[in-house]
Amino acid sequence: MQALKIRKIGDELGVLLPEDTLSHLNAREGDTVWLSKSPDGSLRIAIVDEKLAEQMTVAAAIMREDDAVLRELAKR
Repeated sequence: MQALKIRKIGDELGVLLPEDTLSHLNAREGDTVWLSKSPDGSLRIAIVDEKLAEQMTVAAAIMREDDAVLRELAKR
């Protein structure tokens, strides 16, 4: 476990990730990361897979548009 200080960055607050953490994530400046909460309450950080993010956006739109069809299929 590594302690990170919260710092003021412009008008926001943030943390700076150490080089070894960025290397582990295979991340570099300009990349986007996901911060998600695990069922146990811990937080997880992961690099955004742009292709997967795009697919999930499309899937969410389909689920909203075809809600009734998906509910009917779920019954079978």
